[in-house]
Amino acid sequence: MLSALALFAINANATEKQLLSPDGQITVTISDSNGCPSYSVKLGGETFLENSPLGLVLDLGDYTKGMSLTDSKENIKMEETYFLPTSKQNKIEVNSNGGIYTFAKDGKNIYSVEFYVSNRDVVFRYNIFAQNPTYCCVVKEEASGFKLPSNATTFLCPQATPMGGFARTTPSYETHYTVDDQVGKNGWGQGYTFPCLFKNAEKGWILISETGVNGRYFGGRLMGKENGLYTIGLPQEGEMNGLGSSTPGLSLPGSTPWRTITLGKTLAPIVETTVAFDYVKPLYEPSQKFTYGRGSWSWIIGMDGNTNYDIQKKYIDFSAEMKFESVLVDALWDTQIGRDKIKELADYGKTKNVALYLWYNSNGYWNDAPQSPRNIMDNSITRRKEMKWMQSVGIRGIKVDFFGSDKQQMMQLYEDILADANDYGLLVIFHGCTLPRGWERMYPNFVACEAVRASENLAFGQNECDNEAFCATIHPFVRNTVGSMDWGGSTLNKHYNYDNIHGNTRKTSDVFALAIAVMFQSPVQHFAMAPNNLTDAPAWAIDFMKNVPTTWDEVKFIDGYPGKYAVLARRHGDKWFVVGINAQKETIKLNITLPMFSANQTVKLYSDDAQLQGSVKDIKINKKQQVQITIPCNGGCVINN
Repeated sequence: MLSALALFAINANATEKQLLSPDGQITVTISDSNGCPSYSVKLGGETFLENSPLGLVLDLGDYTKGMSLTDSKENIKMEETYFLPTSKQNKIEVNSNGGIYTFAKDGKNIYSVEFYVSNRDVVFRYNIFAQNPTYCCVVKEEASGFKLPSNATTFLCPQATPMGGFARTTPSYETHYTVDDQVGKNGWGQGYTFPCLFKNAEKGWILISETGVNGRYFGGRLMGKENGLYTIGLPQEGEMNGLGSSTPGLSLPGSTPWRTITLGKTLAPIVETTVAFDYVKPLYEPSQKFTYGRGSWSWIIGMDGNTNYDIQKKYIDFSAEMKFESVLVDALWDTQIGRDKIKELADYGKTKNVALYLWYNSNGYWNDAPQSPRNIMDNSITRRKEMKWMQSVGIRGIKVDFFGSDKQQMMQLYEDILADANDYGLLVIFHGCTLPRGWERMYPNFVACEAVRASENLAFGQNECDNEAFCATIHPFVRNTVGSMDWGGSTLNKHYNYDNIHGNTRKTSDVFALAIAVMFQSPVQHFAMAPNNLTDAPAWAIDFMKNVPTTWDEVKFIDGYPGKYAVLARRHGDKWFVVGINAQKETIKLNITLPMFSANQTVKLYSDDAQLQGSVKDIKINKKQQVQITIPCNGGCVINN
């Protein structure tokens, strides 16, 4: 055991480097104290991440200890402007300061840790050097950690065990969040799915995630340890029915994905961050100009039995009446409709300016999901043959379901599906899947991932309906901050059944349904509306849904707290949509400042009364550019110009 004097001597020889954000408010300190690479983060002089570990354990050796910081390249500037119409913000400007810090062991440089710091984000990754004659390695452990202050609280989604849930399809990022919980837990024993939100007492908020994951690495999770430490977790060995490796291989020199940390004294930086896209690049060019927009789907109200020709034709007519751009034809279409009839539907849709998306099972061999089409998307030969057929009949996109793993092999499958689909002009939505990690920018034909406990659960259980508002007030601050979210909601049915009498009862209001159509971001939205809504839903709600955008130029945080209420604004062109929802038992009254509207400007206000009866009226913005809004429990509000 080291004596106190010896320990002091080691600490005295430690090398420390500091990296500041452009505004000087965020400070990152990188150190090799005690031979262990580490970093810490402060915002405005307050500690947001305490001394946190860095390092890798490779098949070549343990590079978490006995390390020294031997070199640094500093004063690196990253300034870039790019456009990303499928994300929360179209025009994005990146301005960050960077540094590259090289760590060595036994006189050999092993890796550098590359950091960038903007005015709201910190990112880092490892660049691993080749060790002649070794030009490949296996990552056995990534020690990257995030040490939260002891009084921090958590807003986290527990990772599920592998091969559980429906047809042994977990993990699929569809578990319920816990809110306002203590640090020091580890979910159900398997850690937490990204992104992970923390509240640093009254000092602010921290969002931790990752980006830049493709077929060259695994999708990580966050493992809870003692005393507020969270570390990167590898996939669970049992995923994919035990097939494939939970440890990734890398060609050397090689780089890991980026670990991302977003910091804010309020939730504004969390809601508005674009960090998931800022440090990745497109991996290929789009094969064409893609069309996004709104759509309908029969499954959420009618389930599997209604995936038939006549119902899908009715939904094409419904989408045309709603001015929607598409219809999603869900599972079992291959047996209940058939490919020849799908072509007929696609041809009919063209006469109505309505395109089709087709559902596919992702696999044949790593879980038990029985829905077809199966055994197509997991093989390049069958996949490309099918995609060529889809291209020939004018299919717009695919929804691929039931993945259930974050192993490197599964990440490669996601990438292969996307790349092949691009060759045939197809957009891609993933379900029963992992979190998108910068994929909107990396893969130009990527639309969205589910990776959330989505609207389908409202049809499965009344308890889900009872808690819809609670869950909905979490997603704008956690899941949907880092990537497009295919939630599939905004039903105007009172019940999840075609007769609108039987089935689970919706507890949220019609205005709530309009609000989440804006609040939940995805460039393609297949809403849970049904043809009967043309006659049984309020005319003002139908008119709104006919015109609501799905692509956005800007997002602004207004107010809110995860699990309680949420108010944010999105801009499409010169149109602003301010939306709010409330999950608390008490009605909330907020006086919100809306600088996007001018004083005395007339806007529309959609609001609920105490009985959740909605209405729309014109109001004027006052001279202070403020509006008072009232939102009852399970209700919503929308303001737009």
